[in-house]
Formats: sequence, structure tokens, C-alpha cells
Amino acid sequence: MNIDQLDSIIESWNGDRANILPILQDVQKELNYLPRDTMVHIAKKLGVTLGHVSSMATFFSSFSLSPRGKHIVTVCMGTACHVRGAPRVLEEFERNLEIRDGENTPDMQFSIETVNCVGACALGPLVIIDGNYHGNISTSEVSGLVSKYREK
Repeated sequence: MNIDQLDSIIESWNGDRANILPILQDVQKELNYLPRDTMVHIAKKLGVTLGHVSSMATFFSSFSLSPRGKHIVTVCMGTACHVRGAPRVLEEFERNLEIRDGENTPDMQFSIETVNCVGACALGPLVIIDGNYHGNISTSEVSGLVSKYREK
């Protein structure tokens, strides 16, 4: 993201330091993570410390400080999903994408993440890809899901 794009996001929130959270959300939406140099620029532009911006970015688990793939595969590992086969579904995603939890594919198309619970227990095992919920997933459906998102 260039400085003009970043400044445009900041200005869309009136350059108001009270809007740090939505500014960070907009940057995250564009880049899938929050680069350090971007947070430095936001801090300077809003007249706050880098520590203030960083504390917001690290407090909320929805933010990532390291690069992530274009498609984020989130596997729920909560109790209901776990007992319904989430570990096997995770393993199948890892096999299919040839990466492990917390990693990105070399082409930066996919990242795999696990979460403790998303609160949709009746849909377990649950996989969220790019914000789209896929419930009652079996290992045999993983390859098709990867293909579907690879085409996007």
C-alpha cells in the first residue's frame, strides 16, 4: 500500500485519532495484515505514539502483524468442532495446501489459522474461509473448497 492510499484511508475517517480502530481495520482489509511502517505512518499522521497504535493492533485478535495469504482458512478447534472431527479437517487442509497452521503458501494465496471457538457449535466442524462459514465439513470436502477459493 502506498502512502497516498494510506492517507486516503486515514482521511476517510477525518484524520481523527478516535478512529484508530476503524483505520486499522481498513488497512487490514486491504493488506490482510498491519505492516510496522504502516502503523508508524498512522501514528505520525494522527499525532499519537506508535505504542498506542501497536497496543490497539495487538489487543484485538482480528489483527495480524505478519503477512497472510489472500485467502484465510480458519478452522474452529472448539470442543464441539474438535469432537466432530476438526483436527482431521485441519490435517487435510495442511496436506492439501502443504503448509501448517500459522503458515502461508509460498504463492501467498492461502494461510491457515485455528481458533478456539467461533460460537457456531451446531455447525461443527466449522471452517471459515474469507469470512464465509462452511459447516459440517468433512475431510472429503477440503479439496473442493481449496479449488473453489483458488479460482477466485
